[in-house]
Amino acid sequence: MAAVRISSRSGLPSLLLYLGIGIALGQDGIFDVKFDNAELTQVIGYAALVVILAEGGLGAKWKEVRPVLPAAAVVSTVGVGISVGVTAAAAHYLVGLDWRQALIIGAVVSSTDAAAVFSVLRRVPLPSRITGVLEAESGFNDAPVVILVVAFSAVGPVEHWYLLIGEIALELAIGAAIGITVGWLGSLGLRHVALPASGLYPIAVMAIAVMAYAAGAMAHGSGFLAVYLAAMILGNSKLPHWPATRGFADGLGWLAQIGMFVLLGLLVTPHDLVDDFWPAIVVGLVLTMVARPLSVFLSLAPFRLPAREKVLMSWAGLRGAVPIILATIPMVSGVEGSTRIFNIVFVLVIVYTLIQGPTLPWVADKLKIADEPEPDDLGIESAPLERLRGHLLSVGIPAKSKMHGVEVGELRLPAGAAVTLVVREEESFVPSPTTVLRRGDELLVVATDPVRDKAEARLRAVGEGGKLAGWLGTSGGSGVSGTPGNPGPPGIPKASGTGGSAVRQAVKPVRPVKKLGPADDAPTTNARRL
Repeated sequence: MAAVRISSRSGLPSLLLYLGIGIALGQDGIFDVKFDNAELTQVIGYAALVVILAEGGLGAKWKEVRPVLPAAAVVSTVGVGISVGVTAAAAHYLVGLDWRQALIIGAVVSSTDAAAVFSVLRRVPLPSRITGVLEAESGFNDAPVVILVVAFSAVGPVEHWYLLIGEIALELAIGAAIGITVGWLGSLGLRHVALPASGLYPIAVMAIAVMAYAAGAMAHGSGFLAVYLAAMILGNSKLPHWPATRGFADGLGWLAQIGMFVLLGLLVTPHDLVDDFWPAIVVGLVLTMVARPLSVFLSLAPFRLPAREKVLMSWAGLRGAVPIILATIPMVSGVEGSTRIFNIVFVLVIVYTLIQGPTLPWVADKLKIADEPEPDDLGIESAPLERLRGHLLSVGIPAKSKMHGVEVGELRLPAGAAVTLVVREEESFVPSPTTVLRRGDELLVVATDPVRDKAEARLRAVGEGGKLAGWLGTSGGSGVSGTPGNPGPPGIPKASGTGGSAVRQAVKPVRPVKKLGPADDAPTTNARRL
């Protein structure tokens, strides 16, 4: 817990602190614990990586990832191939490793680490386009890299490169199909089946993610890609008790990192690292200054991104525990010189993570890419009521939400949904249609099954666009009165744009409104006011 606190304050990836703890416990350390079981380390490392990828996928926002999905896919495949080739050439010609060892090192260090990228990027205010590419890349590129490392570590040479490329493509396709299927089926089940206790939902979500990995691996596909895609679908499916699930996954991810990094620190023998220090520095320098920028610029050439953003993406290719775990594969396979490969990778990861992680905010600032942090998303937690065929939506209004100042009646929730309780400053009350909502309020919304999604979509639309969301071309959720594709209140046609012209189009045809009774007042408040 102290290491988590220090890493969150210092900006350093937690990798370094946990590796330090493992080294202090292990050989040449304070307690001189003898540990050299590379196979056990690999198994536990794989299990921890599944949890870390699941946590990263659950936190990935689809609205950020969707526009950059093609770019991330190209960087994590074509970019990895370019990086492997350049780094392997440097290891062969500059360090003197044979081609098999050089290719293994090139493949091992070409994968960016999901845990390191997630922990650093989410503290740096960058545009969503950049964070989307980097996070999706770190989730995707583990799959092809694992296949390459296993192939290079196998007995005998790789005779036909086109067969290896075809095998990679097939395994990625199988993993993607299984991940999407498991994620979709899991989200469908969790959204429509009420579990006996709220604490079961986080466990169920992580269990579904692990099932995706298992199914992908058993089908000879990429289990790592399957778990990341399944978790991404689950994380964007508006599941019940989502804040609790997200917190549980975050804590489980921390525990996985701690166990994995400490074990890797135990496995290394510090006095053996001295001879491989400078070879690691040379390979890391070529990787950081040549291979990574070249892979980013060439693979992203068709996407017309600004050069300064590509420079930042090149510098943000953080390495972490994943390369060290992959370096145990040749050790388990009995590859000649595998201990030296492990030592070079270990030193490279520590040195360049120590350089890149803390300097990333400075580089972003110098490139003038640092962005203002986005306002907090509207917090909505859902709990299904199976026997009553309804849902309870707990809605928290963040500080910068445009729902501040909106009356309850102006939310224009669909029929079948209503705000039943407002909690404000530790006091709760039943609101009226004219109750004005304030930042910091917590709302309890009851919705029937058919309109649950429409009610949540409407709440999010008002949180982003204010009381006029759905009137002036802004998104208001399907099926809600006044939203695009649905008529608004009588006398006001749907607006066809934004700005003053849209307002004039909406106001001009308004006929005199008759005096309304109490029963009719709430749903037509917007019509009279407009």
